[in-house]
Amino acid sequence: MGSPMLRASGWITALFLVAACTQDFARPPGFSPAAQDTERQAMLRAAPLPAIATARLGPSGNASLWTGARGSLLGDRRAMQQGDILTVVIEIDDRAEISNSTDRSRSASQQLGMPQLFGLPQRIDERLPDGASSAALVDLSGQSRASGDGSVSRNERLTLRVAVTVTDVLPNGVLAITGQQEVRVNFELRELLVSGYVRPEDISRQNEITYDKIASARISYGGRGQISQVQQPRYGQQALEAILPF
Repeated sequence: MGSPMLRASGWITALFLVAACTQDFARPPGFSPAAQDTERQAMLRAAPLPAIATARLGPSGNASLWTGARGSLLGDRRAMQQGDILTVVIEIDDRAEISNSTDRSRSASQQLGMPQLFGLPQRIDERLPDGASSAALVDLSGQSRASGDGSVSRNERLTLRVAVTVTDVLPNGVLAITGQQEVRVNFELRELLVSGYVRPEDISRQNEITYDKIASARISYGGRGQISQVQQPRYGQQALEAILPF
């Protein structure tokens, strides 16, 4: 058994080692593995497209530029089946200002007296001091006032573009989309996640769709790296905030 000082230093060293194992030192954050990515799986399950040469054949079987096939010059190249890719345009410029004000007041007065009750008030008045009377036994009054003010001011702006993949085609023709984008600059990794449901008719001829046409839209924009770690409180501070009642 060592001294208490040695045991304390051992515990401190172990804590430092655990913290070192949970963080990346002098290394940039790694990208998410793409082998089991949902988008890749959707592309693997997609039905194979016909050969380009066959797709460009006209009704008579001859090569034609005016065929409506998807691979032709005038074909519809918008995403419409599982595994297709389209672009989501995110341009959020929201501003909200809410102000509420309430003012309420109330005043009440109650008076209760017994001028005649089997002659009891007269007998009571004889024993009361001069000037006192039982004509008004109870006199109540009350007044209350309440006021409140509240305001909310919010301004958000976000402009992004991300390519997403059609992961499923629902029975009603609605397309389920999922997309992920990661950009690493030095030691900071920015990641954008988009998912939701879109209608094929809402997709433009440029194979793009705006975020406000995505049902059940889930848009997440964040990051991880050295800057994000510095912005977060340390583990000890988080533990104290969770334990301390004040």
